[in-house]
Amino acid sequence: MHPVLITGATGVVGGGIAALLAKEGTPVRALVRNPARARTLLPEGVEPVLGDVTDPGSVRRATSGCAAVFHAAGLPEQWRHDERDFYRVNAQGTENVTRAALDAQVDTFVHTSTVDVFRRTPGVPFGESVLDDEPQATPYERSKQAADLAVRRALDDGLPARFVHPAAVYGPAPAVTPGMNEVIARIAANRIPALPPGGLPLVYSLDCALGHLGAAVAPVGARYILSDRFVTLTELTKIIRSLNPGTRLPPVLPARTAGRLAHCSEALSKVTRRAPVLPTGQLHVLTSRLLPDSGRARRELGWAATDLTEGIAATLGHFGLLSRQETAAL
Repeated sequence: MHPVLITGATGVVGGGIAALLAKEGTPVRALVRNPARARTLLPEGVEPVLGDVTDPGSVRRATSGCAAVFHAAGLPEQWRHDERDFYRVNAQGTENVTRAALDAQVDTFVHTSTVDVFRRTPGVPFGESVLDDEPQATPYERSKQAADLAVRRALDDGLPARFVHPAAVYGPAPAVTPGMNEVIARIAANRIPALPPGGLPLVYSLDCALGHLGAAVAPVGARYILSDRFVTLTELTKIIRSLNPGTRLPPVLPARTAGRLAHCSEALSKVTRRAPVLPTGQLHVLTSRLLPDSGRARRELGWAATDLTEGIAATLGHFGLLSRQETAAL
């Protein structure tokens, strides 16, 4: 059996895909920058292979002989000291992976995109029908648009690609990485004194992984949004508090105050080189009221979403964020 290559296998999306494939007995390679550390994070049976999506040669070596590629690597955060990192990793990295997959003549290619590449109106549900060709507001979003375009070009060259568009992914993963798991961990530990306004759509990591496997056998070129539902940060905190009573419910910042905080903290970050308290890109996403519709995945893949409270409970337990009493209750 030919192996499957996963990029981003130590992340929240790729980690779930690796776990499911390894459980099925599929030979899995994981492209990683630190094989020794990766061995402590990856499921048993997954082979770590030294490389980086920004290094075309290492990607070609890792892809050689593979039957399929799940490209889940990328920078998910909304701020970097050097904004060019987003393009280098998300866009150029994707270009490198698609070229290697074409050279290896893989049978299947699944690209982890994002709901941000679609045209949408705040507060209005949207599906997969219209890609937004206008540059999005943040460097992260623009880099993911460029990555999506790279896969489309490779698709035209014969790459058997499918596209998966997750909402913000949370849930059990090899490690807490930038993104929703970090937000959940900070809320549970009372490390957020005030909540930004707004919210975002979520999807559970295991559901996201199952959606990727379903997409792998869908028609070439297919696109699937994976999203459970939109939740405000206040609603999310209340769910966490219901599971972990020691969690406090912080006040919500007024929109104008949050905007000033975001701009000031980013200005300070240019000096300190440390991540801002509230990136402007993150505030933009939170206040955009994105309502992605996963109806196509539910109809065509039989995809279903885990109950949000159940998913949050599993996440808190996985990362050891529940009190001893609550852990015993679970």
